[in-house]
Amino acid sequence: MRQVLPFAALSAVYCAHGALMNPFLPLWLKSLGLSLVSISVLTSIQAATRMFAPYAWGALSDRTGERARLMRWGAGLALLASAGLWWNGGFWWLGLVLLVVYLQTSGMMPMTEAAVAHVVSRGGVFDTKLYGRVRLWGSLGFMLAVMAAGAWYEHVGMASFPLVVSLSLAALLVFAFRMPDVKEQHAASSLTASPILPVLLQPAVRWFFASAFFHILSHMGIYSFFSLYLDSLGYSKTMIGVLWAVSVTVEIGWFFTQSRWIPRLSLSGWLILCAAVMALRMGVTASMASVLWLLAVMQALHALTFAAHHSACIAMVSHHFPGSLRGRGQALYTVIGYGVPGVIGGLAGGQLSARWGLQSVFWATAMMAVCAMLCALRVWRLNHPTASNA
Repeated sequence: MRQVLPFAALSAVYCAHGALMNPFLPLWLKSLGLSLVSISVLTSIQAATRMFAPYAWGALSDRTGERARLMRWGAGLALLASAGLWWNGGFWWLGLVLLVVYLQTSGMMPMTEAAVAHVVSRGGVFDTKLYGRVRLWGSLGFMLAVMAAGAWYEHVGMASFPLVVSLSLAALLVFAFRMPDVKEQHAASSLTASPILPVLLQPAVRWFFASAFFHILSHMGIYSFFSLYLDSLGYSKTMIGVLWAVSVTVEIGWFFTQSRWIPRLSLSGWLILCAAVMALRMGVTASMASVLWLLAVMQALHALTFAAHHSACIAMVSHHFPGSLRGRGQALYTVIGYGVPGVIGGLAGGQLSARWGLQSVFWATAMMAVCAMLCALRVWRLNHPTASNA
C-alpha cells in the first residue's frame, strides 16, 4: 500500500482542485455578468481540450515513460496561466486563459490513472480493491473541497474564485513533485510503442467506448449545469456544496468497498446497471429537484452512476490496453468519454437552457443514459455470446 500513497495524495489534490474550480466556475462567470450561452461555451473549454490534449500527453508518456515529469510540467504551466483569471478581460480573454489552464490539467489525470493501473496490477490482473483504496482519496479531496468552497463563497463571495484556483494549482504542483518516477519496463527499454488500431477495431471495444460516450454525456447536466440549476431553484451556495458533497460521500463509500460488489456482475453488466440508474437519476432531477430529500437521494445514486461506472471502465481499459498501450488507452477513455461529450453537452445544454430552461437539460441527459444502456447491452452480448443466444 505504501507504494501507492503518492498517487493517492496526488489524486486527492487534483480532485480538490476540480472541486474548487469546476462546480463554481459557472457561478463565477454568472457573477461577471455573462449570459447563459457564454457561460456554456466557457465551461465547455475543459471538455474541448479533452478531445486532443489527453491523447497527446498519453502518447508522449507511453513513448518516454516520463509520466511524473510531464505531470510536473503540466501543473507548473497551469499555475502560471491561472494568473490570467485575476484580470477580467472579457469573454475572449477568459476563454484563452481557461484554454491554457485546461490544456495542461486535462492530461494529468489520464497519466495518473495509467501509472496507478500499472502499480495496482498484479500479474497483469487489475486489482479493483487496491485501485478503490487509491481512488477514494480523490473523492475525499473533492468532497472536503467542495463543501469548504460552498461555505467560503457563500460568505466571501465569488470574487475570490481566481485566488482559490491559483492556490489549488500551487498545491497540485507541490504534490506532483512528490510523485515517484514509475516507468513500465517497455518504456525503459524501447522507443517503439505498440500499435493501437487493432485494439480499436475489436467490436467489444468500439461498443464499450460508445457506451462510455453516452453515459458520461448524460453526466454533463450535472457537471456543467447542476449548480446553475440549483441556484435558479433558490438553493444557497452552501446547500449546493452540500449536495455535491452527498454524491462524493457515497462515491468514497463505493471505492472503499467496491471489491465486495464488483465481482457480483461482469464489467459489462455493471455498465448496463449504471446506465439504467443514471436514467432514473436524471429523470427525477429534472422533475422533482425542488424536493430536497429526494434530490439528495438522487445525488446518492452517484455511487453507481459515477463510481461503479468509472471503476468498471478503468478496469476494461486496463484489460484492453495493457503495457505500452496503457497511456493512450486511458487518454482515449478521457477523450471519448469526457472530451467530446463535454463539448456537445456544454454547447447543446446552453442552447437548451436558453430556449426551454435548465430543466430541459436534465430530460435530455436522461435520454442519453438510455442510449448508454443500449450500447452497454451490446457489449454484454459480445462478451457473453452463449448467454445472449440462449
